[in-house]
Amino acid sequence: ARSSTVGWRRRGESVCYYQNRTRRRGAQYFYTLTFSLVFAHVADVCYLAYCYPHTLTDLRLHLRRLQSSAAIARRLRRRSLCTSLAGNRVEVLTITSFTSSAEELASRKGVFISARVHPGETNASYMMEGILDYLTGPSLGAKALRDSCVFKIVPMLNPDGVVAGNYRCSLAGVDLNR
Repeated sequence: ARSSTVGWRRRGESVCYYQNRTRRRGAQYFYTLTFSLVFAHVADVCYLAYCYPHTLTDLRLHLRRLQSSAAIARRLRRRSLCTSLAGNRVEVLTITSFTSSAEELASRKGVFISARVHPGETNASYMMEGILDYLTGPSLGAKALRDSCVFKIVPMLNPDGVVAGNYRCSLAGVDLNR
């Protein structure tokens, strides 16, 4: 019988990470990671990933969930910063207490946060979700931050690299940190 289970699963047995005999420059050695993986079905298509993926679609769904809350929508503005080479929107979010006067807003400290310059660093997107959930949330600490700061957040600086499955570079093959 065919199973319709799709999705990423944490798998692997006998995981071992050890120093091997290959030397780097100097006295240091390289390390090797080994593990065993048993595939349950012969004809299955399986992919192995360095870490759990976090796609551009995952980001957009998370932002849509945030914006669907009336309370959060009053604390969050979502705009297009620019368009990437492949035509993907690079989003910029503004989080603050918008009910303040223009003078109060102008006097607040600015905080800039970005993630996914390197598309393979998916853990940054999971951290970004936590930051966004906290800053837009109902806690007194989050309210104090919104009342004293204007947060400008670019949650995915390199969407083309993420979509293409690159690890460190953009669609043009450039490391955006350089």
